[in-house]
Amino acid sequence: MTSHTDEVAEPGAGFDSRGMGLRIQKKLLGKMSSKSIAKHFIDETTSKVLDTTYKIIKEYSNKKDAEKMMKYLIKIVVKVGILYRNDQFNSDELAMAESFKKKFHSLAMTVISFHEVEFTYDSGFLKSSIEECRQLLHTLIDRHLTDKTKGRVDYVFQSFCDENLMDVIFAPEGKFRDLMANIVINLRKMMDEGNL
Repeated sequence: MTSHTDEVAEPGAGFDSRGMGLRIQKKLLGKMSSKSIAKHFIDETTSKVLDTTYKIIKEYSNKKDAEKMMKYLIKIVVKVGILYRNDQFNSDELAMAESFKKKFHSLAMTVISFHEVEFTYDSGFLKSSIEECRQLLHTLIDRHLTDKTKGRVDYVFQSFCDENLMDVIFAPEGKFRDLMANIVINLRKMMDEGNL
């Protein structure tokens, strides 16, 4: 006669240690602070971009909005990273991830160009690129993450699509010029390191 624990551990008994491990990682993620998550999952250069983005959002809006956006953004990045590292994406989703990476790289190049080259800023083009990234990310996470997380994705991308924010960020003599210069330096570094 086998004990209850032996039955659970037997193949086909419905126990999936890998799936359970993934659920536990996601659950722990929900209980961790943004700074704690960032230390363990996000490299130094990406962290600098996020910190500078936080400063911009805080000054543009307020501390509460900036903290909420960074918390959501970090959780999204980490959850997608956990799914990827645990081989949860099928071949179609891996192709989608590659499309997202290329589109996001292109978006970063656009941001760099708009900052460095006067009179190139085009809010409509930028909003369209951000929206394409949002749609690709939604397709990638559709069968893996909750509606709550999908709502966070929408919140983050809609925040970056704020035309007034974009206008202020890319104003040639605007108050965020130095912070944007810092972001551009680190975006370039991320590209050099192969992280973007």
